Amino acid sequence: MTHLPLRLAGRTALVTGASRGIGEAIAADLARNGATVLLASRKRAGLEEAAARIRAAVPEAALQIHPCHTGDPAAIAALFQVLDAAGTTVDLLVNNAATNPFFGPLIDADGAAWDKTFAVNLRGPFELSREVARRLMAAERPGSIINVSSIFGMTGAPFQGLYAMSKAALISLTRTLAVEWGGARIRVNAIAPGLVETRFSSVLVGNEELVKRYTDRAALGRYGQPEEIAGMVTFLGSDEAAYVTGQVMVLDGGWTVGA
Repeated sequence: MTHLPLRLAGRTALVTGASRGIGEAIAADLARNGATVLLASRKRAGLEEAAARIRAAVPEAALQIHPCHTGDPAAIAALFQVLDAAGTTVDLLVNNAATNPFFGPLIDADGAAWDKTFAVNLRGPFELSREVARRLMAAERPGSIINVSSIFGMTGAPFQGLYAMSKAALISLTRTLAVEWGGARIRVNAIAPGLVETRFSSVLVGNEELVKRYTDRAALGRYGQPEEIAGMVTFLGSDEAAYVTGQVMVLDGGWTVGA
């Protein structure tokens, strides 16, 4: 039997929000394709459970666990001090960690919810991307950064306004960094998932009316699964996407093109 070469062999990927859901699925697929994957999330216990699930599915997975609150710039700086001390350079960054503490009309949103949403969903990816880029530039190495945005960052999102604004800003960040860092051979892209069944989206997936609104409009007539998002991230991180930067890949089962 002829074995195809692993698409990400020799590369080191950092995935935030990797303890469950889309982040765990992305980490598993990156590991399956040969990357050494650094799993980051706030709580060690969740990361250890995710790592065990990934190793059960991908026995050859090369994983490291790095607890880190990616909404805290000081914690991000500390993470890279650890990586620097170990001689680890991240080639592929997946900014997946996100929060959505407020559900309701924007007129009722408070400052605490605003601050938490933007700290995790925007400041974190901004700081992580800069830490990775600085090291890649110093080493004159190419790299790939993938930001996990949302279809709600591309359209009006009643009752999810803070989340949507942060995801729209993440798309803007993606495009600007792609222009600024292209000359350094650092590609920056985003994916925009639609409704995907995870614990994060359980409030939506558990509401029959909201699910029906989504599936009635989506061309494929259903919501997605985390594993259906992971493959696009692996593609964007691989040499197959060497000429792709500054793009937003929509993965929504055809919701944005539905009537």
